[in-house]
Amino acid sequence: MKILIKYIGISVFFWGALFSSDKKVEAQSVKFKGKTITVVIGYGFGGTYGKYSRLMSRHMKRFIKGNPNIVVQSMPGAGGIKATNYAANVMPANGLNWIVPPDASVVSQLLRPKRTKYDMRKFTSLGSTNQTNTIFVLRTDSGISKWSDMKTKQVVVGNTGPGSTSFLIPKMMKEMLGLRIKLISGYKGSSKTILAMEQGEHQGTGFNWLAWSSKVPHWFKGNKKFAQPIMQTGVWKDPDLKDVPMLKEVVDEKYRPIVSFMATLGIIGRGLSLPPGAPKDIVPSLRLAFDKMVADAEYIEEAKKRRLRVIPTKGAEVQKFINDAINKAPKSVVADAAKMIFGKSAE
Repeated sequence: MKILIKYIGISVFFWGALFSSDKKVEAQSVKFKGKTITVVIGYGFGGTYGKYSRLMSRHMKRFIKGNPNIVVQSMPGAGGIKATNYAANVMPANGLNWIVPPDASVVSQLLRPKRTKYDMRKFTSLGSTNQTNTIFVLRTDSGISKWSDMKTKQVVVGNTGPGSTSFLIPKMMKEMLGLRIKLISGYKGSSKTILAMEQGEHQGTGFNWLAWSSKVPHWFKGNKKFAQPIMQTGVWKDPDLKDVPMLKEVVDEKYRPIVSFMATLGIIGRGLSLPPGAPKDIVPSLRLAFDKMVADAEYIEEAKKRRLRVIPTKGAEVQKFINDAINKAPKSVVADAAKMIFGKSAE
């Protein structure tokens, strides 16, 4: 798969100058030599969170003075909410414990405030290694070739549960476009949901394009494709899917604020963040280390071998995006989204 690198808000020339400097980055109050950094992910190791976290753990240490050991801990549950709650309330804020924030963390915070015991504005993003849209995919034998076909023909869609992208996107399509989509919840992770789709238990689902392109790239190749992308959601169109419509382009104007609000899913995930209360003086050096990692030839080469894209966003930009999404989300839009998706007000 084509590996793309997109630099946001800063020129490639500046990045080139930045990365010609010394690889090692000094952290101030935390000395990393001989230490172990633990990175928590809210999903299993078989999906893209596991793949990216292990990739980052192998390379990030090369750019931190002291070359610390970095290990990854899986803490699945509630679509990443369990791990994020842990990071906000239990995780030691000593600079040696990090989290790969779930892509739905902001959406969950606003739509399910009673279940989320965290505030993403209090975390500190070190950067995101990729941006990815959520892509709704159906088997070709479903008889659906475009989204409007589902106005008259029902499809059965699997998902990992309310709050996950595999639930949120088809649910929004169903309600906003009046489509005949039957949702079946309860699959444990993207790998099992996709396997169930292959085995015919359901006809489609919605995951980030990374999950599709890294797990089952062969589905979308050749004259007799097994499946096809029907719809995508995100801030921008995925560069691999320029002909696949964006949900925000086809819904009525009254729904566009909700779709834009949900677009936060694509930028946040597959990065690294410090928990609330972590030493602030180590942030600049760790962000610089992250920036150097995602521009490093060895990192990019391994990502390519593992079919993982590299489209990085700097930590300060990710954090601003998070803060703005929470601070500027109109209460009416949040209320409408919660009612539409969950059938009741935010809880």
